[in-house]
Amino acid sequence: MMPTPRNDRPTRLTASDNSETGTDGPVRQCAVTRASYTQDCLIRFVRSPDGVAVPDVAGKLPGRGAWVRADRATIDMAVERGALSRAFKQKTAVEPGLSDMVERQLLQRCLNYLSMSRKAGDVVIGFDQVRAYLRTQEPGILLEASDGSEDGRNKVHFLAKALYDRPETAGALTSAELGMAFGRPHVIHALLQQGALCKSFKDAYWRLTGFRPAPELDWFSGLKR
Repeated sequence: MMPTPRNDRPTRLTASDNSETGTDGPVRQCAVTRASYTQDCLIRFVRSPDGVAVPDVAGKLPGRGAWVRADRATIDMAVERGALSRAFKQKTAVEPGLSDMVERQLLQRCLNYLSMSRKAGDVVIGFDQVRAYLRTQEPGILLEASDGSEDGRNKVHFLAKALYDRPETAGALTSAELGMAFGRPHVIHALLQQGALCKSFKDAYWRLTGFRPAPELDWFSGLKR
């Protein structure tokens, strides 16, 4: 059976936890749960001129925003309960498959950061190349295709774990999706070097895992819940 997206991901971004997690930024209230989170734990929606809720994963569209926790179950609940209409204080329609639409936008955001990292020369691709890099310096984040072999993923992950305190691995993207970002048919093993683009990818990826299965080796699995 296919695992479901994690709804028990660490609530690393609640207002009460900001001082402990080191996460900064404006805090917003989820329109469904009424709990407060920093913005990188939420999906922003705006209301279009024709009264439709539009997801704004970049948080840059003009207009008043409504915020929903970044996971499939919460967004589905927002649709079922009419939470966006209440948040905007007027009737607001939603497109069919709203959570799928958000997932596609988050995926594209992840791929864009990976593509920019490739163009900046901040990417190492290939099983042997990644393992060689790990023996010389710590990566920003390891990338392991979800449809790659478990044996290969484990060999890379456990080498990193033997060398570094808390290696970070992202394993929810397919080999075709990684290939699309890196200009190749398929990519199984890769890594991003440390830097601003790597951090931006991590933030986008963390939200994506609220909408699709994330392997147990993912980097956030060891964070405080």
